[in-house]
Amino acid sequence: MAMSGGLDSSVSAILLKEQGYDVVGVTMKLWNYPPSCSLHSSACCDVDAINDARQLAVSLDIPHFVLDFTKEFKDIVIDNFISEYLQARTPNPCILCNIHLKWKALIEKAKQLDCSAIATGHYARIKYENGRYFVSKAKDATKDQSYVLWGLSQDNLAKTIFPLGDYTKAEIRKIAQAKGFVKLAQKRESYDICFIPDNQYRDFLKEHVSDIEQRMPCGNFLDTNGNVVGKHKGIAYYTIGQRKGLEVAFGVPKYVCRINSEDNTITLGDKADLLSTKMQVRSCVFSKYEQIPADFEAETKIRYRDYGHKSLINQKGDELNVTFIEPASAITPGQSAVIYEGDDVVAGGFIDICE
Repeated sequence: MAMSGGLDSSVSAILLKEQGYDVVGVTMKLWNYPPSCSLHSSACCDVDAINDARQLAVSLDIPHFVLDFTKEFKDIVIDNFISEYLQARTPNPCILCNIHLKWKALIEKAKQLDCSAIATGHYARIKYENGRYFVSKAKDATKDQSYVLWGLSQDNLAKTIFPLGDYTKAEIRKIAQAKGFVKLAQKRESYDICFIPDNQYRDFLKEHVSDIEQRMPCGNFLDTNGNVVGKHKGIAYYTIGQRKGLEVAFGVPKYVCRINSEDNTITLGDKADLLSTKMQVRSCVFSKYEQIPADFEAETKIRYRDYGHKSLINQKGDELNVTFIEPASAITPGQSAVIYEGDDVVAGGFIDICE
């Protein structure tokens, strides 16, 4: 059981123990948080969180291990996070962590401990139909995390349990309360980007890229006709759809519509200029179907909090061409696109190009 010390993974461990599983707790140390961070944030996997996970394991009378993956996390997730921003893309660190670290490490540890499966506190469900495993949305639509799980392989899904898929968040808090874990029931949510608990990714980039001002210098803001309308502070500090913090006055709202790393320009436009009808998705993982039929009708989510857009999907190798029935706004290269059939994840990948 992957135990972060938070409410969801802790109650998952409680539920599995009650269901008769022989549970072993594992906490992954992924990042060296500064002392002030662990005192004032709800970041997962900091020192306090690791101690909370260990204490819960003791109270449940289950073994508990801490795995140090700070080097791997830095090499795979942090370096990619920085590289993507420097290429004018907006990364998905949680998805990379899931694909390359959490599942890989947990399954390897499970083998060593002779465990038959791994479990996490994600709000999602796993289905098996026609010889294929795939993720499906959780009962609690407000907490559903199927979007960040598109990268799990068939082998990973076959060995995974999501204990919370049929519960709401409110029900999980009540379970913790009823079992006597009052403090746990009141725990705050963890941050989406665990290594930036204050959400100041610009400060993070400055801290970890010593020559960022030389590599990402100031440049021109352009309007949609190519006219210079102001100066930006460096393309790494902006993302598609951004409206605040532009420090350019127009009298009407303007949005970041395009970021061009080749000539170091950022195009600002109206809300209508954010609309796109097509995009290409790369490095796809196919879940529900190994081969998607031509012009497959689906719902496509282009960000975590997206409601989804009706679209036509065409597969080409490990890439997808997506055509939106109605234009989608602020499609952002580097983010994930996840294809749904109803509640079921059909495929997912990284957004590459949009038109």
